[in-house]
Amino acid sequence: MIRLTKVDIRRADLLSATAQRLILALNAELASRYPEDGATFFRLDAEEVAEGRGGFFVAYLDDEPVGCGAVRWFEPGVAEIKRMYVAPRARGQRVARQILDVLTAEARRLGAHRLLLETGPRQPEAIALYEHAGFTHIPHYGEYVHNPNPDLSVCMGKDL
Repeated sequence: MIRLTKVDIRRADLLSATAQRLILALNAELASRYPEDGATFFRLDAEEVAEGRGGFFVAYLDDEPVGCGAVRWFEPGVAEIKRMYVAPRARGQRVARQILDVLTAEARRLGAHRLLLETGPRQPEAIALYEHAGFTHIPHYGEYVHNPNPDLSVCMGKDL
């Protein structure tokens, strides 16, 4: 049985030590799941998640950072989710869903009417989360169109 844990989710500086620790853990996990050259997209710039353009958020359980996620403006009316991660010790407690809800609310606040994201086929738990939240599979978009490993990229979208 999955238990619902109340998570404290706060806007954070992408360049903070806390954010960087979570992102390093995310990058390490993705690199282990997708060791192929060009299979991962790690880029996210601080100005892309600045107030008014997007946001980077950190999830805390008992004041311990256990997850993160970002939303950035992609094009007029469209925002993109980036850098979703939950530490293994906090999985199974619906932390990711709560982060996703905050990112969706932020996208709406920014004026987005559509939300996009990219994940991979070796992350079935992420795909299930997004499908449960109403995302559907879409053709590759943006930087993922020219992915040298298109079979390792799953793009999804949702109208808000």
